[in-house]
Amino acid sequence: MPLKLIVANKAYSSWSFRAWMLLAHFKIPFEETVIPLDLPQTRSLILDHSPSGKVPALIDGPITVWESLAIIEYVAEIHPEKAIWPRGKAARAHARALSAEMHAGFQALRQQCPMNFVRPVRTIALTEAVEVDVARIDAAWSHARKTFGKAGPFLFGRFSAADAMFAPVVNRFRIYDIPVSRGARDYMAAMAALPAWKAWTSDAEAEAWRIEKYDAL
Repeated sequence: MPLKLIVANKAYSSWSFRAWMLLAHFKIPFEETVIPLDLPQTRSLILDHSPSGKVPALIDGPITVWESLAIIEYVAEIHPEKAIWPRGKAARAHARALSAEMHAGFQALRQQCPMNFVRPVRTIALTEAVEVDVARIDAAWSHARKTFGKAGPFLFGRFSAADAMFAPVVNRFRIYDIPVSRGARDYMAAMAALPAWKAWTSDAEAEAWRIEKYDAL
């Protein structure tokens, strides 16, 4: 029985994107259910699948896993043949630390610059707090790639869970035309070239649902 992944609008749901991107990139079979956000029935529909009332949620038979990072860890556990986390001990520890930092941090960037796959590229004035977040992310990407990324264009060479965790940030940096280093731009281009990224983008653009408060930013 394939895994089932419950997600929200692909145009806007950054947490859904992380889990979906991981499964799609590593070619792990799954079925998806998309629940649109910002509707009166949204929470009740999600509660049918997720005890937190939030997405994503992964269903594996009798097991339900919610929260993106927990889903990533679960998938890594049931698919040890996939290099979901880097194989090297030091790289794996660093990838987990970066992923946890992403999971818990960068609130200013999240709030001012929501993920949006249907928004035209357009610059906005960033707050000082957002600029601090951007500088930290740019530095973290540069350090990971310099230290562990010799084998490829991603944070730890080959695509891993850490890249899935930062995927929505790549979208944010692009659509708000946020100035970052050349190295960060190269990394963003490698992410956007992935088949899984292109598939998510195509699905997002095909959705009928739009949320004006995000599109107007």
